[in-house]
Amino acid sequence: MKQNIKQLERTANTLRQDVIRMLEQAGSGHTAGPLGMADIFAALYFNILNHNPKKPLWEKRDRLILSCGHIVPIRYAAMARAGYFPLSWLKTLRKLGSKLQGHPSYIDMPALESSSGPLGQGVSVAVGKALAAKMNKQRHFIYCVTSDGEHDEGETWEAIMTAAKYKLDNLIFIVDRNMIQIDGFTEKIMPLTHLHEKYLAFKWQVEQINGNKMEEILKAVNKLKKIKGKPKVIIAHTIPGKGVSFMENKWEWHGKAPSIEEAKKALIELQKAL
Repeated sequence: MKQNIKQLERTANTLRQDVIRMLEQAGSGHTAGPLGMADIFAALYFNILNHNPKKPLWEKRDRLILSCGHIVPIRYAAMARAGYFPLSWLKTLRKLGSKLQGHPSYIDMPALESSSGPLGQGVSVAVGKALAAKMNKQRHFIYCVTSDGEHDEGETWEAIMTAAKYKLDNLIFIVDRNMIQIDGFTEKIMPLTHLHEKYLAFKWQVEQINGNKMEEILKAVNKLKKIKGKPKVIIAHTIPGKGVSFMENKWEWHGKAPSIEEAKKALIELQKAL
């Protein structure tokens, strides 16, 4: 049963708490991106995706490709809450032998759809899956979550160009436009000024939203699913570290896990927000 907006907002908060606990216990990992994308992953797993946690490889399922694999803790949290695997598994993040590796491993968990690590490759995988679905006359959608920093990669733009050529209207990109990457702010490291105009120039349908507003997320996806003849992209402006005041908009939290004390402070803030 699909959750409504209020339910989704509460779910997103729960997922953020899961992420903080997971990363504190792991002692390493990425914090800012997963917290910023909690609203989008809540919307995907509890409203948007056509999927079945009890049958993760159901042929008619929508495919979700996570190209920016370093934010996978938020996907694990969403999958656990949706019923793909026990919540207790979240404690094993980044542990030796765990199915919950620091970057998605398709071998360990086929429901992840693809492995990812090197940035830029996931978008090509998504384009390939969308093209294959078209050739096989399948009706499911392919969603690809990608980061703004990934757009520094040439392969990303080759995939974007290919999707336009084949009019892959079963493909929806969601770009996490949080303005940070591991070394600093994107506009200082490698400016992506007017990213939406670049996509428009490549003949994509573009929607820009506040990626931390549930109503805007759902409205954009529902609109784009109806558009035919071209691939679609949602440029989601998110706040990295969303929900934890001392992490928000701090690029230093891109690849840093909270200490025990930092995790306690973060959880208090998130619980108060409920």
